Amino acid sequence: KAGTYAPTGRNSQSPIIIAVTNKALRDKLSNLNLEIIRSKHLTTSSGEEDPFYGAPVIMVVLGRKDVPTREYDGSQVMENMMLAAHSLGLGSCWIHRAKEMFETEEGKALLLDLGITDEYEGIGNCIVGYATEDALKPQKPRKDDYVVWAK
Repeated sequence: KAGTYAPTGRNSQSPIIIAVTNKALRDKLSNLNLEIIRSKHLTTSSGEEDPFYGAPVIMVVLGRKDVPTREYDGSQVMENMMLAAHSLGLGSCWIHRAKEMFETEEGKALLLDLGITDEYEGIGNCIVGYATEDALKPQKPRKDDYVVWAK
């Protein structure tokens, strides 16, 4: 629900969210993401085979291709969902490569199976679950010049 209240250009509400709790579909998406990582000769940051870190829920944000602010709008949706997850004591993480995932034939077929046409492109994958102890460590301090004051 938090994602649906994100600000969007001209209040177009153009992004859509695919809320995935089905394990088989979740695993398909994870494997698709992993294939892209491998095709680019990258590794997951954890070195594991699951770029979604075992999270049981994935919320895929898609933006309408004909909306010039789709990346911004979808990013706002992602942030709202991540802030809401945190407020509920859940961990979340933005996992990239959503655009590439749904440019593949398998990704396009998954969207069609869900009744979503190719007028959308992937913006991000928001994974949600209970955070590990490692993820709960205090964050590093913010850099001193993060904000430039114009007085």
